[in-house]
Amino acid sequence: MNFKHLHYFWVVAREGSVARASECLHLAPQTLSGQVASLESSLGVQLFVRRGRSLQLTDRGHGVFRYADAMFQTAMQLENYLSQKNETQSLELNIGISASIHKLLAYRLIAPALEAAVPLTLKCRTGTPADLIRALRGRELQVVLTDRVPPADDEFRWHLHPVGSTSISLFAEPTLAAGLKEGFPQSLDGVPFLANALEAPYYQSLMEWLQHHGVVVREAAEIDDSALIKVFGRSGLGVFAAPTVIADEVCRQYEVDVVGRVDAVEDQLYAITRLNGLQHPGVAAICG
Repeated sequence: MNFKHLHYFWVVAREGSVARASECLHLAPQTLSGQVASLESSLGVQLFVRRGRSLQLTDRGHGVFRYADAMFQTAMQLENYLSQKNETQSLELNIGISASIHKLLAYRLIAPALEAAVPLTLKCRTGTPADLIRALRGRELQVVLTDRVPPADDEFRWHLHPVGSTSISLFAEPTLAAGLKEGFPQSLDGVPFLANALEAPYYQSLMEWLQHHGVVVREAAEIDDSALIKVFGRSGLGVFAAPTVIADEVCRQYEVDVVGRVDAVEDQLYAITRLNGLQHPGVAAICG
């Protein structure tokens, strides 16, 4: 068996297409297709079938992938072990953070990793959940923090770890907040609201809760970054939502006040890892 060809097969199966795999391996698609075909010929089995523009593993292909995945994950762990020159050298932890998660809350989720027995060097990337899951699949990340459950993927099996939940509170610049506290939530009717453009799951629930109370807010802006929403809110441009658990920090850091608390609406947070992701001490600390 040609193990280089097996590695190429593993990357194609992991990425779901020759085009994406060729970008990862820096090979021409034609070259990669030929190498995978050579592997199929040497093994005497068909590993892929084409479905439209994508490749799907055959039953035998799934079996070969499971063995190859275990082999190359072990090889990567060995490479990581050998790269550590001594016990005091830090271990790299690459974390993906959904842009819709409030950054103060993201820090709280990551903080346990900083207390791990092994010194860690953090590398944090923000983005959309879909982009971050692709990076996790490509082993660019070891864990993704998100506020939504991604769709199932037959070609990439991940593990979902609930890491916390919190109610939602509404905030505004102090002068604006003072006029809205009395009569909350009806006081919010017609008030400008700063919305999360990434459609955070709690946002729709919050709008439904307001409508249930006869309140219709005026959407003043859509902002796809949780920190930028707070900056706009501090300037008095509207009311914004943030997790109650970080309310004190939000008020202190952004010089805003709480308008009201909405216990009926919760923000659920998750850590997503590959199936063997908890072998990394930093990931294990985050997932609890």
